Amino acid sequence: MASATSKKKAKTQLIAVLVAIVVVIAAVIGVTLVRNAHAGSDKVVTVGVVGNSDDAVWTAVQKKLDSGNAPIKLELKPFQDGIYTNQALANKELDITAFQHYAFLEQEEKEKGYKFTVIGDSYISPLNLYSKKYKSVKDFKPGDKIAIPSNATNTGRALKVLDSAGLIKLKDPNAANPTVDDIVENPSGVQIELNDAAAIINLLPDYAGGITNTNFIIDAGMSTDDAIYQVPDSLTNKAFKEYINVIVANTADKDNPTYKKIVDAYHTKDVADAINKNYKGAVIPAFKY
Repeated sequence: MASATSKKKAKTQLIAVLVAIVVVIAAVIGVTLVRNAHAGSDKVVTVGVVGNSDDAVWTAVQKKLDSGNAPIKLELKPFQDGIYTNQALANKELDITAFQHYAFLEQEEKEKGYKFTVIGDSYISPLNLYSKKYKSVKDFKPGDKIAIPSNATNTGRALKVLDSAGLIKLKDPNAANPTVDDIVENPSGVQIELNDAAAIINLLPDYAGGITNTNFIIDAGMSTDDAIYQVPDSLTNKAFKEYINVIVANTADKDNPTYKKIVDAYHTKDVADAINKNYKGAVIPAFKY
């Protein structure tokens, strides 16, 4: 029969174990509550994008925010067309957008009276000259046809590429959105035809050359390395600065500290690495870090 002392000792040990269990449970509950409270206080920021090609880039931005314990949750809202994305921003259905370059933004503001402000640069997607027929711009002959995009912004950009390549000469290569009427010289004698940007790659066998957006090049299984002409130093070239993609907010929100933290997270080496990995060199980060 156990002694009174043994029973007392066993009772004391049981109480100690129960207390320890209660402490552990309280600690776990406490941590959970703190985490839930932190999650509940996260600021959700909706980012308007076109398509889903930038998903990996914004995942890297979110990871950077999380690593800095910034209580910000990014929510991407993809659109099929940039026009509708800007409409949503103007209607305050979005907080910021990240899909357009300066030239498109300027055109939208001019046509629709939007009050938007650039809060950060993202990257530039080069527009290059491709050919199935030639290896060099020196190979073009009078009468050769070159296909370029038909939408106003990319028509102007493609003409600047041809000017830079020496195939034509524009009245002012630095002017925004030049048209074929701004061609003052055509030493190569090439004929320029406007086509839907998405169709140009498939039309290459019927043309001496073609210029189209990098995303269509990638979708066709090609690389920017396949170009026979690339504009040198497109990031620093004054004529092409307007084609740097940007992060945009309503002007009333341009100084929003939450948006500034997002831009700061974007302008980091981790995100630059994500851009390079995601696009395999097809686009170039346009920010310092």
